[in-house]
Amino acid sequence: MSTPKQPIRQVKVPKKPASARRQRILLVDDHPLMRAGLAQLINRQADLETCCEAGNPSEALRAIPLCQVDLLLTDLTMPGRSGIEFIKDILALYPQMPILVVSMHDELVYAERVLRAGARGYVMKEAGAEKLLAAIRQVLTGQVYVSERLSAQLLDILTGRRPRGSHSPIEKLSDREFDVFRLIGQGKSTRDIAKQLSISPKTVDVHRGHIKEKLALGDATALIRHAVRWVETQDTQP
Repeated sequence: MSTPKQPIRQVKVPKKPASARRQRILLVDDHPLMRAGLAQLINRQADLETCCEAGNPSEALRAIPLCQVDLLLTDLTMPGRSGIEFIKDILALYPQMPILVVSMHDELVYAERVLRAGARGYVMKEAGAEKLLAAIRQVLTGQVYVSERLSAQLLDILTGRRPRGSHSPIEKLSDREFDVFRLIGQGKSTRDIAKQLSISPKTVDVHRGHIKEKLALGDATALIRHAVRWVETQDTQP
């Protein structure tokens, strides 16, 4: 049975006297409390306002043409679709849409993939309100935002001081293989992974084979063990 579509949550912000139009932000996060906190922070700014909220990628795709969006602020991991694929889908339909990712996941693992997919910045949720607002404003001016730590890593790659993929074998995986690997580590079955990523179980098995080859893992048991350990390390990082 298909899940009934939820109505788009358009946000009414009290009008404030201002000399310039406030920049309109679409919030995409599956946690209502997180959206509420972000909306409160944004709506206190004289130059920013929340125009719509969405709890998943499907809602966000429906909201964009209704809400006159200047920037899309999105979480990375949500039910129903890979965050990386969501970014690619948005930019296929709206090539000029600025996208800023705010996520709990370690930027050294995820941010480079997010930027390659076309997003204009990455902020970890632990960074705090000031850095998030700075990132929003920087991306709205057409620039890219990353932390100083990530900027140093990317500069090392560009200058050849650190070859791409040397930080972790996981970097060898394509974006889709990375999604499959992460879901394997979360204990998902082939059928569950196929449903969540909107691909066939056969395609999941093909990705499993490529992952085992790239990570030099001998069999399915070794793959599951490696993926579970990797997910546990991500969950326990400070």
